[in-house]
Amino acid sequence: MSGSVTGLPTIAITMGDPAGIGPEVIMKALAHGEVLAICQPLVIGDAARLRQAGRIVGSDLAVEALDSAADAHFPSRAVQCVDLKLVPPDLPFGKVSAIAGEAAYRYIEKAVEVIKAGFADAICTAPISKEALHAAGHKYPGHTELLAFLTGTPEVSMMLVSPKLRVIHVTTHIGLIDAIAKIEPGLVERVITRGHDVLVKAGIANPKIGVCAINPHAGENGLFGHGEEAAKITPAIEACQAKGWDVRGPLPADTLFYLAGRGDFDMVVAMYHDQGHGPIKVLGLEAGVNITVGLPVIRTSVDHGTAFDIAGTGVADERSLIEALRQAVGLAPKRVQIH
Repeated sequence: MSGSVTGLPTIAITMGDPAGIGPEVIMKALAHGEVLAICQPLVIGDAARLRQAGRIVGSDLAVEALDSAADAHFPSRAVQCVDLKLVPPDLPFGKVSAIAGEAAYRYIEKAVEVIKAGFADAICTAPISKEALHAAGHKYPGHTELLAFLTGTPEVSMMLVSPKLRVIHVTTHIGLIDAIAKIEPGLVERVITRGHDVLVKAGIANPKIGVCAINPHAGENGLFGHGEEAAKITPAIEACQAKGWDVRGPLPADTLFYLAGRGDFDMVVAMYHDQGHGPIKVLGLEAGVNITVGLPVIRTSVDHGTAFDIAGTGVADERSLIEALRQAVGLAPKRVQIH
């Protein structure tokens, strides 16, 4: 893999949208001793923007601009940055732009190259703006789909992790009506399988998995909806149970998240974006981490957006990035675990 000098995994950190809070939370996070104690952080971004962000947040960390990941020095107190030199000095914080969207895309693209070349063990992503990404001509709904394309992966799943809850999604960045139409037994079974596999690799021998219904009260025996639970979800659950897995449902989402939050389930399978994101975000954005499951590389991310409204002010909270780095370390090859 990365040929680590310290024996710690190297985590490629993409800078995200340079007009957002990514550069600031990176500089804040890398000032924490606990981060350097668990990994070798390698930023993929723009060194000048990181230095600017460092001044904004009052950091005394130096930033070393690298032409290649092969030039990184570890251990080092200076932030190691593969410098793509894509951000003009006058790019404003807090505004959507095609320039920033193009840069965000190139950081992710370079991170995948760095991983494939063996210079890093996992990717941790700072937030991007979908609007800026689209303005630059890259028509992807988000990181998950973009990374799937760049790695040639036909299907991946989004898992959100907080200290008390793990949620994997059957559908993500599509409208609710489209999501219901897309849900079918094969897809549900594949998502359950991806979630089950990552938990087993993380050391949970027989994970307890709860599967959400689509309709209120799980359809109440046909009273709500049009039989979606029986047609779209139950066959997948039965197929997984036939493998000897502890999979239960479909269960009413409100009840299931309560039970999972108190520890009755190791993972919840949500049917659509807001069904899964809402409970995680209620628990606190600073604790949430986004993990893409099914890629040939480990990828974690902060569970918040670019926060254009506060970008450039120095007040952004770095705790979600620190947690995302911790999860990346835990999931990196030969060190697989989820806490």
